Amino acid sequence: MARPRKPLLSRERIVDAARALVDAEGLAAVSTRRLAAQLGVSGPSLYNHFRTKDQILEAVADSVSAQVDLSMFDAADGRDWRTALHDWAVSYRAALTLHPNIVPVLARGPGRRPAGLRLADAVFGAMVDAGWPPAQATSIGALMRYFIMGSALGSFAGGFVDDETAYDPADYPHLGQAHLLAERQELIDARAFETGLRALLDGLATQYAQLAGGEAGPAREPAGDASAPAEASPGHP
Repeated sequence: MARPRKPLLSRERIVDAARALVDAEGLAAVSTRRLAAQLGVSGPSLYNHFRTKDQILEAVADSVSAQVDLSMFDAADGRDWRTALHDWAVSYRAALTLHPNIVPVLARGPGRRPAGLRLADAVFGAMVDAGWPPAQATSIGALMRYFIMGSALGSFAGGFVDDETAYDPADYPHLGQAHLLAERQELIDARAFETGLRALLDGLATQYAQLAGGEAGPAREPAGDASAPAEASPGHP
């Protein structure tokens, strides 16, 4: 009986294996030698698909960007710009929560990554279509990037130990319950993200109302601002 053939090596198989390795052990664990061993191929076989380890990590990052829902920005979807931003941010955070170790690569920006560029294009286009000036649409994309990426880089609640004796009331009079935070990490971090997101969107809504009403305020695009040209493009992954 003929032996079953091994699955052909492909970019998708390499990316899947690399993403699993990053999720389990972090960026430093990835090497072409280790990936080749896991895939049952010789090291040089990988170079038919990726020239360097960095290219593999870029592809892993893009595969995570591709998990983010962008349907709320479709013209036929019907969600207003604020609701769309909210729902997109929740989807983005969910993807990063599943793959937190790849966040440092994503934080560099989209570069040439197709899914990252589609994401940037969708957010920027939706904001401009909603009536935001292009330069401010770029700023909104950047602002959302800072907030979402920051939320994924670490856990506030997870930063406290579950030892009641670690927070002496004589030194930290307001941290008497801090030792309980770690066990409620997921709930606390999710609630903190939602609180911050709503506050951020409330502020944008105020600026948008000023823009729509023609009032002087931060929502009006400054004339002749060389640092925020009308043709500025979005800069978030």
